[in-house]
Amino acid sequence: MVGDILAPALIRSMARDFSVIDLIHTAETMKQSGQSNSVAALYETWIQHNQENPLLYAVLFNYSVILSDSGNLTLAREQLDRAIALNPDFMPAHINLGRIYERLGTVGPAIVQWSAVLGRLAAVNGAAITHKTTALNQIARTLEAAGQDESAEDMLRQSLEIDCHQREVVQHYLALRQRQCEWPVAAPLERVPLDRLMIGMSPLSVAAYTDDPLFQLAVAWNYNMTDVGTPATALSAWPQASQRMAPLRVGYLSSDLREHAVGHLMAEVFGLHDRNAVEVFAYYCGPVAQDALHDQFRATVDHWTSIAELDDAAAARRIADDQIQILIDLNGYTREARTKVIAYRPAPVIVNWLGFPGTMASPYHHYIIADDWIIPPGDEMYYAETVLQLPCYQPNNRKRIVASRRPTRSEAGLPETDTVFCCFNGAHKITRFTFERWLMILNGVPGSVLWLLSNTEATNDRLKRLAAERGIAPERLVFAEKLANPYHLARYVLADLFLDTCPYGAHTTASDALWMGVPVLTLNGRSFASRVCGSLVRAAGVPEMVCDTAADYVSRAIALGNDREAIRPLRDRLVAGREDCVLFDMPRLVRHLEALYATMWRNFKAGTLPRPDLSNLDVYLEVGRQVHHDEVEVQTIADYRGWWQERLARRDAFRPINPDHRAWPGVPSAASASQARAAGDR
Repeated sequence: MVGDILAPALIRSMARDFSVIDLIHTAETMKQSGQSNSVAALYETWIQHNQENPLLYAVLFNYSVILSDSGNLTLAREQLDRAIALNPDFMPAHINLGRIYERLGTVGPAIVQWSAVLGRLAAVNGAAITHKTTALNQIARTLEAAGQDESAEDMLRQSLEIDCHQREVVQHYLALRQRQCEWPVAAPLERVPLDRLMIGMSPLSVAAYTDDPLFQLAVAWNYNMTDVGTPATALSAWPQASQRMAPLRVGYLSSDLREHAVGHLMAEVFGLHDRNAVEVFAYYCGPVAQDALHDQFRATVDHWTSIAELDDAAAARRIADDQIQILIDLNGYTREARTKVIAYRPAPVIVNWLGFPGTMASPYHHYIIADDWIIPPGDEMYYAETVLQLPCYQPNNRKRIVASRRPTRSEAGLPETDTVFCCFNGAHKITRFTFERWLMILNGVPGSVLWLLSNTEATNDRLKRLAAERGIAPERLVFAEKLANPYHLARYVLADLFLDTCPYGAHTTASDALWMGVPVLTLNGRSFASRVCGSLVRAAGVPEMVCDTAADYVSRAIALGNDREAIRPLRDRLVAGREDCVLFDMPRLVRHLEALYATMWRNFKAGTLPRPDLSNLDVYLEVGRQVHHDEVEVQTIADYRGWWQERLARRDAFRPINPDHRAWPGVPSAASASQARAAGDR
């Protein structure tokens, strides 16, 4: 009560100087504290002293809401009449005025007001909405291609505000925000709730968004159900392929057998295959390519087929007609993938390897190839496929071409004597949590800089601004322009230490750094994408560079940054071991790969081909999509299993899980307890 008595006097002395934002903020604060009389007085006083303000119509509208809520409908109507006179196109005023007339019992004038809204808007029907969203999406695509990411994002936002059920637009919108380091990435919009964004995010974006493998599994399953779908028919009988004798016919399906990160990783694999064990078929579904790496692939396979011009059914039939026994999906859920071809089941055995860092959660991918670090014992429950392992999951190109001339630090805009940290991962892998750790490291190593791959000017400026807000001089972020791979590799040696991102760490970029003798410091997570770099670092012979906690990651980086001499032995070890370490032993990898293929085929012939485990993924999607991962870094949750169990138990209290289905972690069901999927706890 005291506040209500004193507020009018304070209002009269201050209100005339308020901006509209200050006015609204003050009114909301007073309303929350119960000073409703003072809120009305605040608006009345401001209006008296700001008759020429261009936003007066909006303030009159807000004042009318206060008056209407208090029952003063006549005065509220007067404010709306004034607001409409000032801005006839302000639709909320017409809508509210119609409601006031309705409350006053005069329906005719109410209908007049609502009809005015319809008259001032273009026709709103299914065709108009479709035309507008299509135009917005096309403009966004064009702007993105021109490097205008911010404008493209705005077009997609407008499209989603009209129709938030456009899955492809949601995927594209969130991927754009990730690439621009727009945090929070999944910020709800007025007409686009958080859960709509979460279930619309692509599996690849989710891998960079959160270290939550159970949710990633559910998202991949949902993506397969909704975006890939089910073909009308499947090629489920392979009489000729089933009866073939050695060598095994192995088909590699990829859009990336060219100048591409995956192309560089696969560069030696086809040529190293033992032709007594494997007959190599390549099915290329990428764009027209004329680079040397693409030509090398065509020369080193036994059979090359481009399926880019074939529809899905025809491409699947071609693979089946070639009597492929084991089909390797080198794309997964990535750009230019042809997952719908695989949905036809064109081969008896289908394998997920290398292109996508996680489970496909499809009914037709039987195996996923990893290693015992990426998917350690107990973590198999995060994958629909059966897990098979190589000594190190990732192949590499030992014949990388490195430019002979190495640039100087000054040429690259780097300090000559201070520590240079680098990370050449794509900007979409940089999360708020990773960036904040990097700033802590820079703060702990005076004079050091962080060398990043350049993005759009707006994104570079955003990162610099965020650094400045946390007390780090923006010039300590140095951006490297994109160069052809030989020149890019040559400049790696200018860096002292590579700082990895998480949860989607360095893969090809880590191999490049390790090949060039640059130590990589990485932080382990639980998901596939967050553990690949740890696998590579261990296979390169420097396992001590794998950190288990965020605190360890920061402290190790600071210690090494302040003692550059401590980095030298690591560099020497990498260079000395390059010829015989597991990471770069491609003949060994291919021998093990062929052994895995033989195991897969024996299982098929014995009738023990595994069936993908897709149980309860609808439940995990329902529960997992409610988490705001921009605010919760799942990787740092010690009791990951308990965290999931708690949320699943709350859901079960209202909607029990069907006992005929597999139960959630730790809860027995009609299925055997040993089969219950669980979130592993490390």
